[in-house]
Amino acid sequence: MAVKDMRDLFLHELKDIYNAEQQLVSALPKMRDAAYSTDLKVSFDKHLDQTREHVNRIEQVFDILHETPSSQTCDGMKGLLKEGEHHLKAKTEGPLKDAGIVTAAQKTEHYEISAYQSLIAMAEELDYSDAVDILSETLKEEEETATMLSKMAENDINPQAAISLG
Repeated sequence: MAVKDMRDLFLHELKDIYNAEQQLVSALPKMRDAAYSTDLKVSFDKHLDQTREHVNRIEQVFDILHETPSSQTCDGMKGLLKEGEHHLKAKTEGPLKDAGIVTAAQKTEHYEISAYQSLIAMAEELDYSDAVDILSETLKEEEETATMLSKMAENDINPQAAISLG
């Protein structure tokens, strides 16, 4: 897709995050299944439901723009998920494995946060106020998930992983 103006750039990035969210819909069940902690499994299930809703919201933004929802491969998310697979397949078990999985999940959350912040800034510039509202709702949820993962790692998973070393 040739980017000729801000609208084209916005659509390009919207297609990219659409694919990123779709990749996560496929990856989150694998992360859940590999997790040791019940709390972590539950959080991945919750985030899977949210991610499905994020896909729906992006489709709403496409609709606002009178565009057919379409995606392009998000190489950034693809790379982060490939990197995260190392933790899923690691020979480690228990809290140490969870610490790796949470690290991978945090990376994907921060990638998404950055993408949504950029989309919101472009939508504001283009005066797409309905899109700003929809994208802001998703950004808030991504930030909440990143915070939850950080707290889970700091308060539970990482201390348990460190004990398992000692």
